[in-house]
Amino acid sequence: MIIHKFDAVIVGGGGAGLMAALQASGHVKTAVISKIYPTRSHTGAAQGGIGAALGNTEEDSPDWHTFDTVKGGDYLVDQDAAEIMCHEAVETVYDLEHLGLPFSRTADGKIDQRKFGGHAKPENPSDPNSKRVAVNRACYAADRTGHMILQTLYQQCIKNRVNFFDEFFLLDIILSEGICAGVVALEIATGEIHIFHAKAVFLATGGFGRMYKITSNAHAMTGDGVAAVLRAGLPIEDMEFFQFHPTGIYKMGILITEGARGEGGILRNRNGEQFMARYTPTLKDLAPRDIVSRAIHQEVQEGRGIDGRDYVYLDLTHLDAKVLSKKLPDISDFVRTYLGIEPTEAPIPVQPTAHYAMGGIPTTIDGEVIRDENNTIVPGLFAAGECACVSVHGANRLGTNSLVDIIVFGRRGGKRLVEFVRQQAMPPLPHDAAQKSKDRIETIRNREKGVRCADIRDEMQEAMMRDTSVSRNDKGLARVREEIAGLRKEAESLLIMDRSNNFNTELLQALELHNLLDLSLTTVEAAHARKESRGAHYRSDFLGRDDANWLKHSLSYLDGDSVSLKYKPVTITKYPPKPRTY
Repeated sequence: MIIHKFDAVIVGGGGAGLMAALQASGHVKTAVISKIYPTRSHTGAAQGGIGAALGNTEEDSPDWHTFDTVKGGDYLVDQDAAEIMCHEAVETVYDLEHLGLPFSRTADGKIDQRKFGGHAKPENPSDPNSKRVAVNRACYAADRTGHMILQTLYQQCIKNRVNFFDEFFLLDIILSEGICAGVVALEIATGEIHIFHAKAVFLATGGFGRMYKITSNAHAMTGDGVAAVLRAGLPIEDMEFFQFHPTGIYKMGILITEGARGEGGILRNRNGEQFMARYTPTLKDLAPRDIVSRAIHQEVQEGRGIDGRDYVYLDLTHLDAKVLSKKLPDISDFVRTYLGIEPTEAPIPVQPTAHYAMGGIPTTIDGEVIRDENNTIVPGLFAAGECACVSVHGANRLGTNSLVDIIVFGRRGGKRLVEFVRQQAMPPLPHDAAQKSKDRIETIRNREKGVRCADIRDEMQEAMMRDTSVSRNDKGLARVREEIAGLRKEAESLLIMDRSNNFNTELLQALELHNLLDLSLTTVEAAHARKESRGAHYRSDFLGRDDANWLKHSLSYLDGDSVSLKYKPVTITKYPPKPRTY
């Protein structure tokens, strides 16, 4: 067994992890562990933009951005955290520009901005109560914004001599008397187990959309960090809230950025109607994602899907071809490649696709992981990005705020990590630090008979897609709860045929499947318990939002086969809950 010692170990090479590493590099001895090569991290799939109230093309304000974030999150957002995020977004975007990120530019050389769903400003800025209209707030680099962020941060980390351990899979976090003392990881190339002994661990492992059949998430998005926290006896927050992006390519889930609608794209039903005008007459196609996804679902349920099927059209044919080639080049290529459609000539078939986890590892505004409803901090353990829950997204994340989240809280968490490490002695390493991880792997590797990973995974994804997606109800959630519980039992006898050490991807898939099953179970239990509709959690049997009983965050604990739930209050500062109208 190989043991490494670092001041700080960051798990995850996406935007949040690289931003944290950049803050730590030069101050403390830092390592980044990544399951895949860092520039293949899922941040690179973010297309349309990063939200910041720069006001480069029209008047804007961080306070307006904060309000949109709170309202878009259906008032489950912790408002102190949202205010910090939206105000610091401006500075962090300029930081990215100074680091070398090639933003698209206005004619006078400023960072260009465009419209995105749920982002608005008062029609009359001198009257904050006037009707709110869409605002240009998304700073973008064509439709490759996340890709450019990832490349920029990775190059800066290389420049600053960050130590990278690529293709290492997180197995477990190490807790020593309640203090985080490092992580256990599997080196994919060799099958060897490594212990990374550290003063601080920063989890930035992304989301877990692969628990659904149709998802925009890469195959690597299996919730490894979130599941490791759950296994360590710590809670995860707001798991019932999982966002479905309204415009995934039909049957494939590949994302068509909201920026397409920001540039003027229109959603149409089988009658050719711009149906969003009936649901949100002011913002229309640029309403928040939960509302647009439900509207598509309703159009389909009422027989207005294209040819009576479960999709609608995203129409870009009225846009200038130069707009598509300059501002939306990648998605234009996606449509041509995967569908054989020329987007300047024919509409694109789209349907809601599992996209983003609002829930995750509970943290403070400085990325410190929380262990209970009293916000008690786990010393030495940090998290940021999609694996974390600050909570700035509440029940529904606004488009562009994922990139804002990873940059703002990756930076804040990285700075706090440096302060912590400088004050902390190296915690003791338990003598059996890797034993549970080793036993888990050997049990799977040595099993002589059992069930195939693919069969369990397919059943899990089908069940989650059927009963825990855009629309939910008691009957469906009770059914999927039994199914997932049964699949977890079956997964205790997962069989792999590959017994080798080197690049054993079958073993990796088994470990990932265990993670996804744990997270599916907690998602279903939290969704079944929440007897209201709020944001992405839409209950057809509890149609209204119930602030009297459910204006609170859930905390899920996993103990063997059972999930227990606790709750903590939402932080409200300036914006008391109101009905969401657009």
